[in-house]
Amino acid sequence: MAVNPNEDTEFNDALRAHGILPPLEKPPPSPSPPPSPTFSDILNDFTPSELREISEDAPDDETERMIAAYRQQRIAEERALDKKARFGRVYPIGRDDYTREVTEASKVNEEDDEEEQGTAVVCFLYKDGIPRSDRTFEHIRTLAARYPRTKFVSIVGDKCIPNLPDSRVPMLIVYKKGDIRNQVVAWGADRERRIEELEALLLVTGALHPPERQRPEDRKKDDSDDEDEDDYDRSSRMRSTATSVNGRTRKNVRESGDKKKGNDSDSDFEFDL
Repeated sequence: MAVNPNEDTEFNDALRAHGILPPLEKPPPSPSPPPSPTFSDILNDFTPSELREISEDAPDDETERMIAAYRQQRIAEERALDKKARFGRVYPIGRDDYTREVTEASKVNEEDDEEEQGTAVVCFLYKDGIPRSDRTFEHIRTLAARYPRTKFVSIVGDKCIPNLPDSRVPMLIVYKKGDIRNQVVAWGADRERRIEELEALLLVTGALHPPERQRPEDRKKDDSDDEDEDDYDRSSRMRSTATSVNGRTRKNVRESGDKKKGNDSDSDFEFDL
């Protein structure tokens, strides 16, 4: 009779006691239950107006005071975020506006910015009628509303750079502290690009500020949007696309070594602005 060494029987126990069978493998420990949500975790899912209603229905005075204190903290945090959300849309500019609206604007620090990091400015060069340019423009508008701390400007490509060929459009130039931090040429020319890929690229280059807190009303909107998608994991896609951006992406950063060599060129083109 064949012996199944994995069976937990008295016969197999006797064989194990004499070293004929190896010991049974212990089952893996069951995972620990997730920690219970804290009081703040629970309240974080409600808007300030909803928190006011909840505090009015609190079972006791102590709970009411705790909810009211948390609500005031949330209001203060949101006011601070609103001060930083200075933009929220795409600003069309002309060639004569470039220095003021892009280069100089990127030197302006946010309120209470002790590190003086400047403002991220994304300059979008486009041309109407080119499908990849039109599609990217829609993505840019969406990202501008999603990340109001970043300034997005748009300008027709050959109005910004004379004789700019259509093959280089659309182009994105990222500025910070008066310098070009990244330059993307012909975005979407190799294949159709999703907004998540562009968002990931701009996050990696430091052009976008990840939201410090997602407001409940925004989170609820995202949840309703997710119902229309087929189990799409946006965060995992962004992590993967961050490492595989457009092969035509070119980074043009003024390195200290270039300055020493006298190379003060911001890009492949003469901006002359």
